[in-house]
Amino acid sequence: LVTSIMYGNPLLILASVAIVGLWAGCQVVHIPYVANLLVLVTSIMYVGCHSSLVLREEQALGRGERPPGEDGRDGSASGEGAAAPPETLRKEDALQFPLLGSASLFTLYMAFKFFDKNTVNMIISVYFGLVGCAALTVTFSPLLGAMLPKYFTDKKIVKEIKISHPLPIFLGGESPWDFSIDATYADILSFIGSIAFSAVYLKTKHWALNNVLGISFCLQGIERFSLGTYKIGAILLVGLFFYDIL
Repeated sequence: LVTSIMYGNPLLILASVAIVGLWAGCQVVHIPYVANLLVLVTSIMYVGCHSSLVLREEQALGRGERPPGEDGRDGSASGEGAAAPPETLRKEDALQFPLLGSASLFTLYMAFKFFDKNTVNMIISVYFGLVGCAALTVTFSPLLGAMLPKYFTDKKIVKEIKISHPLPIFLGGESPWDFSIDATYADILSFIGSIAFSAVYLKTKHWALNNVLGISFCLQGIERFSLGTYKIGAILLVGLFFYDIL
């Protein structure tokens, strides 16, 4: 994304400016709701979809393909040294989405009904802050890397951390849990800034900060969410349509 902006993709530059301009402008002037919504959603979709093009490269690497000329190969698929294939949404996952959404809403309803509302709100706020911190970090880290000296992107902190667990796969996932760290100094600075931002949001609950988190969620969701096929996308949309109206 940052590379495309630096090399002058006019639509990407316009979409990025629109996102920032609408966020800042709506705090000082009145922007018609319909215009704000249409322009903002279109810009977020374009930026997120453009960023998701990296999934094509990851899928090619997962098949063992390499860029032409790399290591003397012509870019054809090869099993040797192939990267792990990226995760894509399966048909079973798409069918489960409405069920998981319904179960989540019902669980939230039961929590508010039988537990202290302040405690539930605090847990939700902490969870939202943690997830928001992660979304902000991956959203702004490339921007920091492009603005800071090359030293901040060349230097990395790498540490392998794996923790085994006895839980079944449907509860805890595959064992061991992988908490390995592979981050540049720009990532670390972005993470520290994201922690401060999330802390201010949790304290103030200001709507403008909430919008920044929402935009980051949308960008990262579009960028990292791989449907795999049009059929899976259609199943997901139909299921969520009936989930929404029922």
